[in-house]
Amino acid sequence: MPQLKRNLGLFETTLMGVGIILGAGIYVLIGAAAGLAGNAVWMSFGLASIVAIFTGMSYAEFTSGRTNDSAEYDYVKRSLNERLGFMTGWLIILMGIISSAAVALGFAGYFKALFPTWLISKVVIAILLIAIFSFISYYGIKEAAWTNIIFTFLETFGLLAIIYFGIDSFGKVNYFEMANGVDGIFSAASLIFFAYIGFESIAKLSEETKNPSKTIPRAILLSILISTVIYMLVALSAVSVLDWKTLAASASPLADVAAAAFGSSAFLALSIIALFSTGNTVLIILIGSSRQLYGISKYYKKLTKFSSVSKLRQTPHVAIASIALLAMGFTLINNIGTIANLTNFTVFLTFILVNISLIYKRKKEKSVSKGFRVPLSYKNVPIPAVLGILTSLFLMVQLDPQIILGGTGLSAIGLLIHKFVKA
Repeated sequence: MPQLKRNLGLFETTLMGVGIILGAGIYVLIGAAAGLAGNAVWMSFGLASIVAIFTGMSYAEFTSGRTNDSAEYDYVKRSLNERLGFMTGWLIILMGIISSAAVALGFAGYFKALFPTWLISKVVIAILLIAIFSFISYYGIKEAAWTNIIFTFLETFGLLAIIYFGIDSFGKVNYFEMANGVDGIFSAASLIFFAYIGFESIAKLSEETKNPSKTIPRAILLSILISTVIYMLVALSAVSVLDWKTLAASASPLADVAAAAFGSSAFLALSIIALFSTGNTVLIILIGSSRQLYGISKYYKKLTKFSSVSKLRQTPHVAIASIALLAMGFTLINNIGTIANLTNFTVFLTFILVNISLIYKRKKEKSVSKGFRVPLSYKNVPIPAVLGILTSLFLMVQLDPQIILGGTGLSAIGLLIHKFVKA
């Protein structure tokens, strides 16, 4: 049976993590976050990063010990049980399908704003974007990685430009001014956690990475740290240039920051960069979701078709096509804020399960495993994993009750599907 080709090193895997983290979230959600947190929105980014780092260390230990493209499914299955493992994998796949569709529509919105005379609907643009990037994912992981690297440099340049635009204005506002008190900081952190999603996708590339037991853990932690520094500086710059109320009311917040600093030409440039950013997010989400489906399907006879690998391109072509078609079907979803929070629910729940799994793994192990290990343990219980559970749960309960209800329903659907494939 054809095997996936190992082409990725630390540079590529780290930038793929940074690329998905520095995606649509920061370009789209910083305005809404500023409306919740005010000038102190940078604190919300810091709070969200803490949750990411705690859980990122758990991911790092799992990938250091054993590598598998099924990632979260494999972690939870081995440490807890197979049913919870399947539900976890299901949540990750569904998150990728829905969020890629929503971000593709975000791309379409930017595209229509830049080219208003083009007689083509947003849905058609989104479908074409998904089709193009799914083909890149099929054509080869190396090509997909380098497409990501190019787009990552462009979107990172846009964020660095925002930081530069705000340098002269740093210190002109009170960065501790909160729009809705401490509760606003927490609510904003729950919302913008969507902007941190991505580091866990690196774990799904284990079978295509050189020396994955060392490369994957390093790439996970590096991508979180690099992104956190950039995010906090962007947040400080944005509220320095624009009043947080103006930022909150903007449909294109960072482009408006650029316009306020350097005029309409800067607005155009940031809008174009936003296209690359949202497009890059769609690319990596599609890659991660298809590899998750590929990885899980190897364990179930009724799903083995999804584990097929193209003899020509050595990529999981059936899984790629399936994810693409489902994502295209979800392009009618057009509320990025709602989708972001629904995505956050599935991710918080997944993080809780992954951290619990690490604790169980540690309690069951008979000898110290080699490779990366989460530091600071008490009676062999990793304290960061416990904090990862508590912080993820804390941010989850900040979400709207309807989002929590919807996320719970999606989890239940995963259990029903599991019952079918096991029958």
